[in-house]
Amino acid sequence: MTTQNAAPSTLRIAVAQLNPTVGDVAGNLAKAREARADAARQGADLLLLTELFVSGYPPEDLVLKPAFLKACERAVETLAEETADGGPGVIVGFPRQAAGRRHNSVAVLDTGKIIAVRDKVDLPNYGEFDEKRVFDAGEMPGPVNFRGIRIGIPICEDIWGELGVCETLAESGAEILLSPNGSPYYRGKVDVRHQVVLKQVIETGLPMIYANQFGGQDELVFDGASFAFNADRSLAFQMSQFEEAVSISEWMRGSDGWVSANGHQSRLPESEETDYRACMLGFRDYVNKNGFKNVVLGLSGGIDSAMCAALAVDALGEERVRTVMLPYRYTSEASLTDAEACAKALGCRYDVVAIEEPVEGFLDALSDMFEGTEPGITEENLQSRTRGTILMAISNKFGSMVVTTGNKSEISVGYATLYGDMNGGFNPIKDLYKMQVYALARWRNGTVPPGALGPSGEVIPQNIIDKAPSAELRPNQTDQDSLPPYPVLDDILECLVEKEMSTEEIVARGHEEAIVHRVEHLLYIAEYKRRQSAPGVKITKKNFGRDRRYPITNRFRDRG
Repeated sequence: MTTQNAAPSTLRIAVAQLNPTVGDVAGNLAKAREARADAARQGADLLLLTELFVSGYPPEDLVLKPAFLKACERAVETLAEETADGGPGVIVGFPRQAAGRRHNSVAVLDTGKIIAVRDKVDLPNYGEFDEKRVFDAGEMPGPVNFRGIRIGIPICEDIWGELGVCETLAESGAEILLSPNGSPYYRGKVDVRHQVVLKQVIETGLPMIYANQFGGQDELVFDGASFAFNADRSLAFQMSQFEEAVSISEWMRGSDGWVSANGHQSRLPESEETDYRACMLGFRDYVNKNGFKNVVLGLSGGIDSAMCAALAVDALGEERVRTVMLPYRYTSEASLTDAEACAKALGCRYDVVAIEEPVEGFLDALSDMFEGTEPGITEENLQSRTRGTILMAISNKFGSMVVTTGNKSEISVGYATLYGDMNGGFNPIKDLYKMQVYALARWRNGTVPPGALGPSGEVIPQNIIDKAPSAELRPNQTDQDSLPPYPVLDDILECLVEKEMSTEEIVARGHEEAIVHRVEHLLYIAEYKRRQSAPGVKITKKNFGRDRRYPITNRFRDRG
C-alpha cells in the first residue's frame, strides 16, 4: 500500500495493438472503448493506444478537412469524460488543430478530462511518409504526470529520428517512455524496430514501451508486434505479430527505476510466414474495409494467379472467391488441368469462359485497318484485354472486386498488359518478386498460417510450381523468351529498385552488362504502366507508388 502523497510503486500498462479504419471516427472510438473495458478487466492503470488511433493512420489529406478534425476532437473529449469512472487512464493518438496549426498529437485522459496533450516533433518525410505536407511540428515535449508517475510520450518518428526527443524527455524528468507508433511492415522490420528502441534505451537509461498499429490500410500493412525493453536492455515483453491484441505488463519501481519482469513473449514468425501473412492481412482489410462482398480473378494455371487465389481464400474464405479460366487456342491442356485442380484444392468456385469468339470478333473488326501488317504483340495483347474486359463485366454484374495477379518482376519491366491482366482493384502480390512467389507457394503448401480460412495440404498443385512460366499468348511461349531467367532478373531488379545500385556495381556482381542495361531500360519505360496499376500490399522497403516515385518522362540511363 502507498500513502496518499507517496508515488506509486507499481504501474499496470495495457498495450492495445488494434485495427482502426481511416476516417471511421465512431468505429475507432468504439474500439478504444472496448480495449479500455478489456484493460479494466485485467486490472490495468493505463491503456496505451497507437498513433493517430482516432482518425486511423495514415489519414493523409483527410486532416485538411476542418470537419474531420472536429469529429476527432469530439471523440477524444467523449473518451476523456468516460475516464471519470475511476478505471484506466488512456493515451490516444489523434490529429488536432490549434492556433492555426495542425498536429499529430496524443492526449492523456484521466479523471474525466484531458490532462495533457503532446505533439509529434519529428515529422517523417520519406518513403511512404509525407507528414510535413499536412502536419506542423510540435514543440519539444516534457513528461506528463500520470497519477504521480512522470511519463514521456515520444510519438513514432520522435524515437526514430535524430532530434533528441527522448533525450529531452529524460533530462526533464521522465521515468518511463511510452511510444505510440504507426510503423508499416516490410521484411525484417521487427529487428529494425528493436534496434531503434534499444538505441534510445541506452542513450536515456529509461525503459520504453513500443505500441504499434495492426491492420491493412490501402498498400500499407501494420503488423503489430508491440514490445518493451527494460533499462538494462532486456526484452520486457513481446506481443504477437499480425494479430489484434490487448496485453498487460506490470511495472515495478525499484532503486534503479521502473522494471517489468516475466512479461509474455510471443513467438515471432519467420520471413516466409511474415510475408504471406502481410499479403493476406492487407488483402483482407482492403476488401472488407472497402465493402466488397466477394472477389473474382482469372485463374490461368500459372503460379501468380494460383498464389492470388490461395491468398484470397485464406483471407476471405472459399465462399467469397470466384475463379475464372479464360482459355484461348494457345491455352495448354496442362493449364486447364492445373487451374481446375487449384480451384478444387482451395474449394472455391471455378468457371470457364472461352475467349475465342470475342478475340476473333476484335480481329475481324480490325482486319481492314491491320491489312498488310504482321501479327505480333498487338494480337497477343488483344487476348489479355479480352480477358480483362470479361473479368470487369463479371465484376460489374455481381459486385465482385477483380483481383490483379502480376508480380513485382513483371510489373518492373512492363511484362503486363494495360487494360488486360493489369485490370483490377487490388493486387496482393504486387510487391513480391517472381522467385519470392515460388517460395511462398512452397511454404503455403506445407503450412496453414494463423488466421487463414483456407484448407490445409497442397493448395497450389506441384505442377504449377514446377512448370516453366508462360503467358500462353502464342504457341510454345515461355516468359524466358522475352526476359532473363527470373533468378537473374530478380537480383538485377532488387539492385536497381531497392538498393539504387549503379549498373557498374550490378555488373560487378557477375551479371552481363547488356542484360543489366536492358533491364534498367525496361524498368524506366514501364513507369507509365505502373502509374495506372492497382494498389497492392507493401512487402519490401521500396514498393512502387508510395516509396519509389520516378518520373514517367525520363531519358536518364546509367552508362558509367
